[in-house]
Amino acid sequence: MRGKATRTAWHNLLVADLAVDVGANVLNLIGELSTGHLVGEVCCAAEELVADALCFFAAESILNLVGVLLGEFARLSCEVGGLLAQIFDCHGGTFPFGMRGTCPSHHYSVRVARSEEATSCRVWRRTLEPCRWGSASTVSSNSTTQQRHCKPRGNGECVSNTASQRTAHFARQYGLLFSLDAIAWAIGILAALVLRFEFNLTRIHWGWTAVIIGVTILLQLLSGWVFWLYRNRYEVGSFDEVRALVLNVTAVMVVAWIIASVVGYGNGIPRSTLIIAAPITFSLMGVARYLYRLYGERQLKPGVEAERTLLYGAGYLGVQTAKRLLTDVKSFALPVGFLDDDSNKRNQEVRGVRVLGGFEDLVRVARETRATRLIVCIGDADSVMMRRVDDAADRAGMTAMVLPPLEQILQNSSAISDVRELSIEDLIGRHPVRLETESIAEYLQDKRVLVTGAGGSIGSELCRQLARFAPKELIMLDRDETALQESQLSISGHGLLDTNDVVLADIRDHENLTRIFTERRPDVVFHAAALKHLPMLEQYPDEAWKTNVMGTLGVLRAAQAAGVGTFVNISTDKAANPTSVLGHSKRVAEKLTAWMAEQTGQRYLSVRFGNVIGSRGSMLPTFRKLIEAGGPLTVTHPEVTRFFMTIPEACQLVIQAGGIGRPGEVLILDMGEPVPILDVARRMIAQSGKDIEILFTGLRHGEKLHEELVGEGEGNERPFHPKISHAHVDMISPSVLDHQGWIERLDLTEEAEERIQ
Repeated sequence: MRGKATRTAWHNLLVADLAVDVGANVLNLIGELSTGHLVGEVCCAAEELVADALCFFAAESILNLVGVLLGEFARLSCEVGGLLAQIFDCHGGTFPFGMRGTCPSHHYSVRVARSEEATSCRVWRRTLEPCRWGSASTVSSNSTTQQRHCKPRGNGECVSNTASQRTAHFARQYGLLFSLDAIAWAIGILAALVLRFEFNLTRIHWGWTAVIIGVTILLQLLSGWVFWLYRNRYEVGSFDEVRALVLNVTAVMVVAWIIASVVGYGNGIPRSTLIIAAPITFSLMGVARYLYRLYGERQLKPGVEAERTLLYGAGYLGVQTAKRLLTDVKSFALPVGFLDDDSNKRNQEVRGVRVLGGFEDLVRVARETRATRLIVCIGDADSVMMRRVDDAADRAGMTAMVLPPLEQILQNSSAISDVRELSIEDLIGRHPVRLETESIAEYLQDKRVLVTGAGGSIGSELCRQLARFAPKELIMLDRDETALQESQLSISGHGLLDTNDVVLADIRDHENLTRIFTERRPDVVFHAAALKHLPMLEQYPDEAWKTNVMGTLGVLRAAQAAGVGTFVNISTDKAANPTSVLGHSKRVAEKLTAWMAEQTGQRYLSVRFGNVIGSRGSMLPTFRKLIEAGGPLTVTHPEVTRFFMTIPEACQLVIQAGGIGRPGEVLILDMGEPVPILDVARRMIAQSGKDIEILFTGLRHGEKLHEELVGEGEGNERPFHPKISHAHVDMISPSVLDHQGWIERLDLTEEAEERIQ
């Protein structure tokens, strides 16, 4: 009976030690995969396994086996340290083509031998075998060999990294995270055993449980490295890391289950232990990472100097803005609450910031939270909403701020963190635009595109936006060489004016224009060249005829001669029921474009829109100069209104119109609601903080009190884009153009006189 028990103990200890040795050597082999020395390590591992096995079979007593078992526990702990050094010292070493190596830089091997006096197995001291790299420098001494890794820099220099340095780096960066994961596995396995044995702790074999926990922790280290948990790929606590964590826990569970099934058979370790432990461990790892990330983010919280801020909009932009502000120590704003008009979002919480009410609750919430700033976090907020927010914030004693337009954020031209105070452009011209890029790319990509008036406010912005769609060639034409230089500089990064993408020409010179078109052969033409200042053209109507009418006719005929497939004429809202020289001249240009569409059968169309903000000589720059000079501010009439749109927004829709317009149509851009000019003047004065007088000068000749976008009998349908209306205009043949008759017809009729009152 005693002999049977001895044999059983012998068997169990033999299997356990062999399993530990197999596991250790397998892990060594896995670590060698990153350095490319698999063949040599397979031989080494096989040699050691055979030696260990022979030595065990030569043992003569249980006492020797017990001693070996204790030694193996010590060896296992040493292997963990050796493995750390092995992985983190040799990781990342790549060989140039043809270069070979023999082993990792720090390989801790077990030397086993038979003593001359006894048959017991002895664990010899571990020797440090240096890594023999083709490009490394090895320095030998009497008893030790030191190795320096050579990591080439850009200048060919080498950087020395020792095993201790790498290990210290790992401990600093990932030591806490790995320790938490190791604790999670230990708790998970113990909890699984407790549950499996129905809380009967006496049935747990603590020795073998410790072995399984040690093996699992070692596997976690390797698996964490393989799945990039400890290699700085994922943000701690992110969803991306969760996916990697699932793979990591699954891999560790499978390998550890195989080992536990062999080791645990007959030793009190149920096969189901790892299966039960895996979800428990995963949950603990998730909780640990959440707390880890929460602690880190708490350290980045804005300082006491940050102003308490409310966020209007608890959607994606609002949530991202809150996260960004809450994790920036230099942030000027500390979010203390959300406002959202969606009742379903009430009491929702993001990073400790709750939805406290709707926009109508602004005054109450501001008083309760002591907030002094309000940030609008709505991607499609238009000018009407901005004015409402500005007024409400003013009543609540707060400063209204806004994010960049969503289009700019998506194009990476602005970031969510680029919060700024409301400008007058936001209050009168913010019109969110969603482009159908497929239709645009279809008629622009790999095409020659020519823009007339490329040096102007509209033309230059058109060129900048057109360049995004990768045309085969972008040709910028203008009569102003300085303006062309500025356009080239903004697009190409230089203003040398020595390339063929800039063309100096006047659209009044029909012969030269035709020659340029037939030589360059554009596929698409945007005609933005025009005279636009209403009071000036009222004084000099002949100039409007020469440029806006005859100049447009010259561009149309040149386009016809070159076989242009798409022609977009930039018009104005003053062409709808015109009462001014500017409006009449652009109206004729629209009719000529429609006539040419019929002649060619191609997509020749016009695009009509109102005032653009920021163009040279427009209202806003004039107002700013008058305010800087101390006033007074001049307004034509206290009830006058105008449509406004920013230049980028208008150009986006112009480009879109070129993709969806049909031959002969006039496409009308949605300008939003008309804005009272007096309101604009008052807001700009308020923003300046100055006391500026406002003077009313009266409507100028030909100027309307309220502009119109759609003329009588033109129709107004939107079949393709919600921001673009399609209208139809009459055609006019160049053969019936009469300069003197046109001049005579400029005298206002009674009906026109009524429109300007």
